[in-house]
Amino acid sequence: MLPELLSQIPVDVEIASVTADGAYDTRKCHDAIANRGAHAVIPPRKNAKPRKPSTAGAIARNEALCASKYLGRAIRRNWSGYHRRSRAETKMHCVKLLGQSLMARDFERPVAELPIRAAVLNSYTALGIPVTEPTG
Repeated sequence: MLPELLSQIPVDVEIASVTADGAYDTRKCHDAIANRGAHAVIPPRKNAKPRKPSTAGAIARNEALCASKYLGRAIRRNWSGYHRRSRAETKMHCVKLLGQSLMARDFERPVAELPIRAAVLNSYTALGIPVTEPTG
């Protein structure tokens, strides 16, 4: 599905990076990302083997695999920025806890409902952020 999604983005739009989970560690996905000139932030599977460097996607994946083996999976995930994907998924889970669909039926009311949901999530997030003050 990823190559089809990338093809929907106009060619003149620059893509810096594409982040996905290990299920997207395929030849087609890496080739589609490399053809757009983007950086793939996809962790290699645990049993991943190097591929023949015949395409730009295979070369990029082999580099990620080498980095994962050299640094370790945990350090590579933090170094590559993969943890940002986890934060986004956690926030989407919180949005879904407020309800799978909008409650309002009129057109004007959903326009107001979405900012209210965002304000509720932001207030809960603010409660969890520690406040540090200098002493002495």
